[in-house]
Amino acid sequence: MEYKLYVGNLAYSVTETDLQTLFAEVGGVKSVALIKDKFTGQSKGFAFVEMETQQDMEKAISALNGKDFQSRALSVSIARPREERSGGGGFGGGGGGYNNNRGGGNDRNKRKPNNNRGGGNDRQRW
Repeated sequence: MEYKLYVGNLAYSVTETDLQTLFAEVGGVKSVALIKDKFTGQSKGFAFVEMETQQDMEKAISALNGKDFQSRALSVSIARPREERSGGGGFGGGGGGYNNNRGGGNDRNKRKPNNNRGGGNDRQRW
C-alpha cells in the first residue's frame, strides 16, 4: 500500500533534497516528488512525499502540518488518489460567435455596420 502525503504551501526555493531531509527526521521516506512547471522548471509550491509505513505517515502529518519551513507554514495531509483524466486532446468548448465576440462588455470601439445603403448621405438617422 502507498503512504503518500500531499505537501503544500512550499516556498519556490525548496528542493527535493530539502523535503527528503525534513521528512526523514520523522520517519522513513520512500520517495519525494516536487511538482514543477513543465515549461519553466520552477516549483509549483507543492510536492508528494511517500513514507515507508502508515505510522511514519501519521507521524509526519502530526509533526509537520502547520510547521514553519523556510518562512512558510507547511500543509501536510494524506494525498488523494489521482483522478482519471479524460483523454483524447481537443480544446475545451465555449467561445465562438461572430468576430470572436463572446458577449459581455461594451463594444463601443467596434465599427458599427453602415445600414444606410442609400447614396450620398452618410449621417446617422434616428
